[in-house]
Parts: sequence; structure tokens; C-alpha cells
Amino acid sequence: MKTDMNKYIPQVSMCMMTAVMLAASLLAFHSCREDQLVIYSEEDITGGASSDGDIVGMYVLNEGNMGSNKCTLDYLDLIGKDGTSVYHRNIYSERNPHEIKELGDVGNDIKIYGSRLWMVINCSNKVEVATADSARKIGKIDIPNCRYVSFYGDHAYISSYVGPVMVSGDAPLGRVYKVDTLTLQKVDSITVGYQPEQMAIANGHLYVANSGGYRVPNYDNTVSVIDLATFRETSKIEVDINLHKMCADRYGQVWVTSRGDNMLIAPSLHWLSPDGHIGHIDIPITDMCMVGDSLYYIGTTVDIYTGKTTFSHGIIDVKKHEQVCSSLSDAHEMQSMTMPYAMIVNPIYHDFYIMDAKNYVSSGLLYHFLHDGSFDWKQKTGDIPAHACFVYKKQ
Repeated sequence: MKTDMNKYIPQVSMCMMTAVMLAASLLAFHSCREDQLVIYSEEDITGGASSDGDIVGMYVLNEGNMGSNKCTLDYLDLIGKDGTSVYHRNIYSERNPHEIKELGDVGNDIKIYGSRLWMVINCSNKVEVATADSARKIGKIDIPNCRYVSFYGDHAYISSYVGPVMVSGDAPLGRVYKVDTLTLQKVDSITVGYQPEQMAIANGHLYVANSGGYRVPNYDNTVSVIDLATFRETSKIEVDINLHKMCADRYGQVWVTSRGDNMLIAPSLHWLSPDGHIGHIDIPITDMCMVGDSLYYIGTTVDIYTGKTTFSHGIIDVKKHEQVCSSLSDAHEMQSMTMPYAMIVNPIYHDFYIMDAKNYVSSGLLYHFLHDGSFDWKQKTGDIPAHACFVYKKQ
């Protein structure tokens, strides 16, 4: 029986036209979505002199208020143009246009190791890894409630609260995850104290500051000591409650801050000597940076009854264990900050940057001071600028 194919042609054509139109509509929609997802960076001339030294730039990780998904990455180009450095705000979306939600919720740490940039995104439960020279994403590691990262040899060590973001007397013990820096695969993990924060490496060991912050008022007061060769905890050292920031000096000493309890126990700074001695200095420290024998610090305390903010800053000689400078700068801009939150010091020229979180829900400010304390410039950042790392020519 002969079939009349002509009567089917209009229907086939109509189907094809519908399919083409649908595909075109989807493509157009996709293009529109793509345009909406890409947030282009903003650029400002700082007015500060450009640099031709070994340090060519600096990344600034903005935390973003918790739950707002506003963690962003800024970049200070110290080579700059026309003799001045240039500040670029929110570069990650532009460099990675296909990344949904960009960096995520709450940036908690940033470091460069080799040719890779590592960013710890706390409430998004991940560590983003990108190229150090261009911030283009390489991959990510899923780590629950991750906090800080340290490196030794071929591995990254990432502290984790493990449990959900919730104050509870039943909050679990934290862990440190060991990650292969090449493959980005987790190879091991170990239980430490409650809600571990920053870490430091000294004397062949990884020191971990345990805070117990979720278990308030029953804070942890220990430093976990992990043998890097075996990745086993060898001891816990009792220091002070609510431990937070940590770094090591060239004498094998480990420095760790205590945030106190905001009521009866004041914040303070402690050092752990290789011979087991524990010392302390009664200075409140919000952030610190080690350069040679000098521990630069800033301290911001808020009176819980009056709401008054007190800002302090200076330098501690780590060899002498004493404060040798009680003011980094006499400039008006130093005291005009609303909420000094973090700092970083250029290890070569000793100029320094202080990050002002302001009201925690809108753009912060980055202040630059020269080595003698004189004010140089300030720039608007993302919300809650809190962590930074330098980029070197070799990277």
C-alpha cells in the first residue's frame, strides 16, 4: 500500500519549528542567566605608589555576613599602572563565570601554597582551590564547618568544627583533615579538641588551638599537639579558655591567643616554648602577624555593658617576650576605624594593612600604612574584610 507522505510534512515541519523555537528560547534564557550570574569586578586607583619588588599583589578575602552568601575575593595589584597600585573588588565571579553562588557563605581563611590559592569557606563546608596568579578555580574539597588551613610538605591540614553551626553543650569534638595538595583528596583525619581554630607548625608537630566556642560557658582550654610524621595526637596542653589565633616563630615557640569569656576572664596572649614552658602577656589580641622577631598585633574589645569599643595595637619582641611598641601609628586614620578586624604585614618592607569590618553588614575598608606608621591610603572592600595573603613573583 502506497503511503501519502505529503500529508505528514506540515506536521513534521511544525514540530521542527517548535523544537527550534524552544531551543532558541532556552539559549536566550541561558544567555540572560549567564549575564545575570557574572558580576564584574570594580577597579579603583589607590593613590599609593606601585611596587617593583618580590611581592606583586595581595588577595583579600571578605567573610560576608553569615547566611548572606556574600563571601567575596578582592585583589590589590601592587604593580598597578601609571606608578600607583590598583584595587580590584569582587574578582572571583568575573574569573569564574560558571560558578553558581560564587564563593559561598563566610570566608574564614586564605593562603597561597606553591602556585595555588586556598580559600576556606566556613558555612559552605568547602575549601576552594584556585590558581594563585589568576584566581581561576581548580577544584574544591568538602570539609564540614571548616575553619583554617596550614601546610607542610605535600599536605594541607584543615581544622573543622565537624558539627553544625549551633551553640550546644553537646557540640562534638572537632577534627583536622589531611589533604593531598596535588590531588585535593582527603587522605586522613584526626579528632582534636572542641571547635578547633588556627594551627601552627613547629618542631615537627602541628599545634591546634581548641576553642570550645559552641559549648559556652564550658570552653575548651587546650592545644592539641599532632606528630606530623605519624599524624597522631601526642599530647594536649592546657593553656587558657577559648583559644583562637596561632602562629610560630623562628625559635620554635608557638603563640596563641585567648578570647576569654567577655565577662570574668579577659583576653590574653600565650607562648609555648619547645621545653614545655608556658608564658603569657595580658594583651587582648584580635589578630596578629609574625615578621622576624616582631609579632605585630591589633586588639579590639567591646564593653558588653556600654558597647564602647577599645582599639589597641603594637609589637611584641618574641625573643624577649615583651611589648616593645605600644602603637603602630599615631595617624588620625588609625583611631578613626569603626571595627578593626584583621591585619597583615609586608615581610619585606614592613608596611602594613588593617581591615575595618565597620558594621559587619556593609562594605568594609582596607587601610594601608607605611613602615613608619604614616597613613598612605584606604579603599572600600567587600563585607567584613578579614583575611589576606601576599602574592610573590615566583607564584
